[in-house]
Amino acid sequence: MELGIYTFVEVGPDPVTGEKVNAHQRLRNLMEEIQLADQVGLDVFGVGEHHRPDYAVSAPAIILAAAAERTKNIRLSSAVTVLSSDDPVRVFQTFATVDLLSGGRAEIMAGRGSFIESFPLFGYDLRLYDELFSEKLELLLKLNEQKKITWSGKHRPALQDQGVYPRPFQEKIPIWVAIGGTPQSIARAAKLGLPMALAIIGGMPDRFAPHVKYYREVAQAAGQDPQKLQVGINSHTFIADTSQEAADQFYPSYADTMSRLGKERGWPPMTREHYEQMRSPQGSLLVGSPQQVIDKILYEHELFGHTRFLAQMTVGTMPHHQVMRSIELFGTQVAPAVRKALGNRV
Repeated sequence: MELGIYTFVEVGPDPVTGEKVNAHQRLRNLMEEIQLADQVGLDVFGVGEHHRPDYAVSAPAIILAAAAERTKNIRLSSAVTVLSSDDPVRVFQTFATVDLLSGGRAEIMAGRGSFIESFPLFGYDLRLYDELFSEKLELLLKLNEQKKITWSGKHRPALQDQGVYPRPFQEKIPIWVAIGGTPQSIARAAKLGLPMALAIIGGMPDRFAPHVKYYREVAQAAGQDPQKLQVGINSHTFIADTSQEAADQFYPSYADTMSRLGKERGWPPMTREHYEQMRSPQGSLLVGSPQQVIDKILYEHELFGHTRFLAQMTVGTMPHHQVMRSIELFGTQVAPAVRKALGNRV
């Protein structure tokens, strides 16, 4: 199993100290986080795309290009690229450039986006949310397959035997599809044989097992090779030396962020009681000591048989030294134990 990290690169005041981390400092911290993740042997680092004041990154490829020059082995992915409101040609070109800079370590995680600010920003009709994604994914996949392309659709000017450059260092850039859980999205990824990344940020993980089962069933019915299917699980995760330290350090920013987003989406405010329930052995939060996180990753692997796990270690603004320690523990204690355990199961 590949193990890695993803982040939305939050900015804003620390809910404990009130100290505000500005975008400049947050990006400097982010470079150190990616570099450390590479040094401790993690496999993937993903950076999200947002167009809101509480996040510092609207152009993940630029961040990943900078990270390419400071890392050696780690794969560099968007998490996600909001493809519905972007131009697939420019997406392909920018990630091909990251791929060249990194020597073949770029990936694209394409999604429709859980926030909608990019649609009015770039002049797209939100009512076409899914139609835009479907058409643009089709074009992106075709761009990845061939140097010259002839294509036409409803939402972008046609291409007639047009070359799209530069070409990536890899033969093809890996393209994952990020899924929120709707059957239509799962079926689309399955029929195309694309890797599926499933975010579990609430509820009990076992409730998501039918999604993965459905993905594999649809893919097999569509003639896809089941041995080549990849499934990623993305979860809120934080590690400290002890369970209590992890719980106490992660809770303030997590509760602040989830309660604030809850006002937008109709969720109830986060309470410590609910938080602790989510930290339980079968809950969705992987927050605890290294051994607790090891056990929960292995528990989820029994549910899903997934090939990749990505940890979102910042949900809101957190002290940089705490995040760095969490990354260090993930790479030096959690990842080796998970790899050994799964290796022994084969």
